[in-house]
Amino acid sequence: MRPLPVTHFTAASALGVGRDAHAQALRDGRSGLVPCRFETVELPTWVGEVASLPPLPDALARFDSRNHRLAELALQADGFARDVAACIERRGAARIGIVLGTSTSGILSTEQAYRARDPRTGALPAAFDYATTHNTYALAAYVRERLALAGPALVISTACSSSAKVFATAARWIATGLVDAAVVGGVDSLCLTTLHGFHSLQLTAPGPCRPFDARRDGISIGEAAAFALLEADAPPDERVPRLLGYGESSDAHHMSAPHPQGLGAEQAMRAALARAGLAPEAVDYVNLHGTGTPSNDAAESLAVARVVGTGTPCSSTKGATGHTLGAAGALEAAICLLALERGFIPGGPLEQQDAALAIAYAPRTRAADLRVVLSNSFGFGGSNCALVFGAPPP
Repeated sequence: MRPLPVTHFTAASALGVGRDAHAQALRDGRSGLVPCRFETVELPTWVGEVASLPPLPDALARFDSRNHRLAELALQADGFARDVAACIERRGAARIGIVLGTSTSGILSTEQAYRARDPRTGALPAAFDYATTHNTYALAAYVRERLALAGPALVISTACSSSAKVFATAARWIATGLVDAAVVGGVDSLCLTTLHGFHSLQLTAPGPCRPFDARRDGISIGEAAAFALLEADAPPDERVPRLLGYGESSDAHHMSAPHPQGLGAEQAMRAALARAGLAPEAVDYVNLHGTGTPSNDAAESLAVARVVGTGTPCSSTKGATGHTLGAAGALEAAICLLALERGFIPGGPLEQQDAALAIAYAPRTRAADLRVVLSNSFGFGGSNCALVFGAPPP
């Protein structure tokens, strides 16, 4: 595929708001995980909660939900909304598409509405509007109206690969001439269903998650919003990182467990490198899906070792951000873009690496001249996606 410039990007997570905050937290080795005190949840686990969310603009009050407030936080960061407005001036609102990913969208609004339903009739509160708060497409509807865009809009919901797949869809849109640019990203916020659901599956860790650690014991759920602007070509004299390739696969091995040999993960990585026209040895760093569950990390390590070998630096940043589910692909794409932009390999906090996982895991952030990075996102049901990003051309 023709490399696509990523002209702007931003993120908001438990590590902070904006590129500088994320880069500094990763360099400092700081985690955003805290003991779970979210809403009415009383579970022995840690979460990556974003502490303070802004109100929505008055004209968009009908969209009010935790998910859209989290989206708004990221849209304000790093001047992202301003940069999209400049792109509209260059290309026109109808030539800019929107492809976003989420898993549970604004489900917290529905959970709260059910709690407040009429005790006699069971009716939900009159003020509750499913279409603008919980509905999966509500996220794209909010961002589209907020940014005054008029191009095609789509939401992808394929569990934890959702907002990695948005890059692939947007690349296809641009390649076919449907649009000249696309706002891509993902937003997922904490909710009761997710926290209790993963706990019932016995997948949540009682402390901060430790991907690839010898004593890893589950995930820490987080929340995040991340956005990027893909364009068919970069503005004159602007050196920016590029999306070089993407790969998708569906192994459908099990509803919640990965293929034990990581076959779907391997297919996605190989497809991404083939589309980028790169040999595996060109990869300088791999951002692992790395959830911190025994089976996920073991399967991924096998796949990564087969594709890029055992010497390529790898890490999972979920030990710092938590697993942000439908937003994980976009958040970790932003971290990869930061690593390219600022020259570092992000560390993935652990106490003792599992010796059975034969990969070159990086426990601490270190400086590095990166040219090509690979980012993995693997979802429930075997819905996999890998992305390849490259540094600005010299």
